[in-house]
Amino acid sequence: MRTAVSAERVQRDEALPSAEDFARLPVVALVGRPNTGKSTLFNRLTRTRRALVAPQPGVTRDRNVGTVDSSGRRFLLFDTGGFEESEDEEIGRAVRGQAVMAAEQADVVVALVDGRAGLAALDRALLDRLRSLDRPLLLAVNKIDRDQHESLAAEFYSLGAERVYPISAEHGRGIDELMDDVVAQLPERDDAPAEHEIAADAERIAVAVIGRPNVGKSSLVNRLVGYERSIVTNIPGTTRDPLDTPISREGREYLLVDTAGIRRRPRVQQHLERASVVRAFRALERAHVGVMVIDAIEGLTEQDARVAGYAWERGRGLVVVVNKWDAVQRGERDRHSFAKRAEERFPSLAVVPMLFMSALTGRGVDKIWEVIDEVAASHRLRMPTPELNRVVQDAVRRQAPPAQRGRRPRLLYAVQTATAPPTVTIFGTSAERVPEAYRRYLLNQLREVFPLRGTPLRLSFRARERKSDDGTRPTPRQRGRKRR
Repeated sequence: MRTAVSAERVQRDEALPSAEDFARLPVVALVGRPNTGKSTLFNRLTRTRRALVAPQPGVTRDRNVGTVDSSGRRFLLFDTGGFEESEDEEIGRAVRGQAVMAAEQADVVVALVDGRAGLAALDRALLDRLRSLDRPLLLAVNKIDRDQHESLAAEFYSLGAERVYPISAEHGRGIDELMDDVVAQLPERDDAPAEHEIAADAERIAVAVIGRPNVGKSSLVNRLVGYERSIVTNIPGTTRDPLDTPISREGREYLLVDTAGIRRRPRVQQHLERASVVRAFRALERAHVGVMVIDAIEGLTEQDARVAGYAWERGRGLVVVVNKWDAVQRGERDRHSFAKRAEERFPSLAVVPMLFMSALTGRGVDKIWEVIDEVAASHRLRMPTPELNRVVQDAVRRQAPPAQRGRRPRLLYAVQTATAPPTVTIFGTSAERVPEAYRRYLLNQLREVFPLRGTPLRLSFRARERKSDDGTRPTPRQRGRKRR
């Protein structure tokens, strides 16, 4: 028996699934009771850590999706929440519905059971339900970590499976055999990415939906994608894993990422909630644009401002969505006053677009796409060097930088040195002496000319090296000698 997944057979896939992947690639779903190791197997096969893993049951709730490359075939892999029959809990019913939906959409279903816990009545009920879907069904007995544990898998033959796969998702035992038969059951499709699809994927706009718990992030994502992608309840903290959903709209690709609610640090106590918040921030790190959802009834809070500040400091574009606007009393629905109050409390939001909508009813939601496109374009903006220098020089002529310690900085020329976010470097003499107030003045001048709505603009100053007698600039070693 091979005891590890070989690098050649299941390669690391850094790219997230695109909308074309969903249309083209076959789908494999992992289904099973809580705590059978589905998320551990998902992370191993996708070579990521995208699924949250913890010892207690019920950690995974929504469907997580990733791409797998095995035996020369690529396919989508769905991780699902633990399947339980209890009808009492709202979240439990929603998790079960997501698991069934994933199995119905799959080309192959892998049922995962717990070899150490032994055969349970729910395992039999689950297998009977999965067989009714008329999909290729493979039964994997997990947590068979050693050879002497393989006898534990024998009792699961009573479920009527032609073959039982003893595996260890944690250590990789038996995964190759399982993947061989999964790939053999996949329908024949052309899963090689076309050149134009690779190019389109590079232009995809990644959008992280962020905010405090229970402000309507998952409802907004569901409204935007057009189906129940995320579980929605009134219970704070329902979403745990960042949920990636690719979507194509009017010839453009987006990746929507629903994230866990971000609370103030003293209130983030449980290990799972801390891990979810960390993953929410990581999701924001890999996004181009953050859509921060706030509650119209509660208004803009200090925690909202902290989340917005985090996105801004990390150089992400930002859109503020005021959700539940329909719940505000009719006489108080003054968008201008709401935005003005927010800007007075948090002046940095003055350049951030603010939209008012109801994710529940869908009113105003369609406007978000145009604004996301605008902010993404600003985030990637390239400013022509001649025009950039003209703006800077005009600003300097109108108001020269103040003298510091008897010396007035001279700003000579400017270049854009980065995008996402746009970054401008200004060279001059004594440039390091430019005070913060003058930096803000230059930033405002640039924003008045260039389309920079909703994106941070970074400004740095660098001293221009003096030329030597022969007309050349000193080398780094020569500069070091001069300092000594």
